[in-house]
Amino acid sequence: MATASTAATTAAKSATRPANRVGTKSRRGFAAMSPETQRRIASEGGKASHASGRGHRFSAEEARDAGRKGGLVSRRGKTVASSAK
Repeated sequence: MATASTAATTAAKSATRPANRVGTKSRRGFAAMSPETQRRIASEGGKASHASGRGHRFSAEEARDAGRKGGLVSRRGKTVASSAK
């Protein structure tokens, strides 16, 4: 059986913390920003990445190879030799 102090503590906790938030979404971080602001910040990050030498741009050969590998995975089990025919 709960005592009066236990009931008061439980009531205080529920007053400061919301109950189960099923179905509600709070927009935080990038989700709370406008699409233009998100785009601007992402652009700044990409520029900084390339300026520091850590960015990467695919060459045509690398892009072709990546697309081939993705196609192989999506076809499940087909080999490179059979897809090259």
